[in-house]
Amino acid sequence: MSHFFAFLSRMKLIQRWGLMRNVAKENIQEHSLQVSMIAHGLAVIRNTYFEGNVDCAKVALLGMYHEVSEVFTGDMPTPVKYFNPEIRDVYKGIEALAQKKLHNMLPQELKASYQYLLIKEERDAELWSIVKAADKLSAYLKCLEELKAGNQEFSVAEKMIKQELNESPLPEVKYFMEVFMPSFLLSLDELNEE
Repeated sequence: MSHFFAFLSRMKLIQRWGLMRNVAKENIQEHSLQVSMIAHGLAVIRNTYFEGNVDCAKVALLGMYHEVSEVFTGDMPTPVKYFNPEIRDVYKGIEALAQKKLHNMLPQELKASYQYLLIKEERDAELWSIVKAADKLSAYLKCLEELKAGNQEFSVAEKMIKQELNESPLPEVKYFMEVFMPSFLLSLDELNEE
């Protein structure tokens, strides 16, 4: 018997943004889907407009699995996770242990197929940089959503994340911000007008 998928199904129980008041709750399962979709889009943009040659499907899968260790660790808020280098390093070690624990739950014959999804490999560094950018874009979208709903709790986070996105070295991030981001500020009625 393997508990692998039973643990993954618990992603829907792990809430994000735990230190902040939220108008709309967000769990890591729905967040991971959004990151996966954005990461795929960023990869397509890179390949289409910026002479990239990345595996878009693999990027999407990495995005889908990027938070799975949190079924053991919970969602560690960014200000805590990056409070100082010691906490960051300890948390990264805990994440790595959680990833290995999940990987070890798989039947032996399936482990190779899931290795790169659960345990970061250096050969996928370029793909992981796209997933990280998609994760940051997803966080920015959450800030915009909360601010649109009148929740000023996210105003500082929105400014900080926007600055990080504007400083991103990835041209596909700039493209996404210019072409797709403005639509997220519109109401449903405004979206339907076009």
